[in-house]
Amino acid sequence: MAFGGFDNSRRSGPMADINVVPLVDVMLVLLVIFIITAPLLTNAVKIDLPKASSNVNLTQPDHVEFGIREDGAMFWNGEQVSFVDLPARFAAEAKKQPQPEVHIRADRLAHYEGVAKVMSAAAKAGLTRIGFVTDPSIVN
Repeated sequence: MAFGGFDNSRRSGPMADINVVPLVDVMLVLLVIFIITAPLLTNAVKIDLPKASSNVNLTQPDHVEFGIREDGAMFWNGEQVSFVDLPARFAAEAKKQPQPEVHIRADRLAHYEGVAKVMSAAAKAGLTRIGFVTDPSIVN
């Protein structure tokens, strides 16, 4: 029985077969495990639930439409207001439950400073839901 030798002329090449028997064994074991555990996962308790019908209750919180024109004029739900009146109005809205949303409709050419002051006054009063309203039909 020869285990090896010093003769390098009979070198064997790399092994080209793959032994798939262990792979098949593992796959069969996994298949058996899944076949056994699958029925255990689908067991459920059968109960007869009561049936009720109701309409969808959509309660939208109030919102404040706030407009700012190019010339700096400010509007609270269509009524013209001055910047001095805003902190008191925002504070009154912040006390409501649920808090209303503030929808800011600023003119395209309105100064950013005016918009920033309005947002700052609303945030200082405690309002957290502030958003901008844009026109999606106008795309440059």
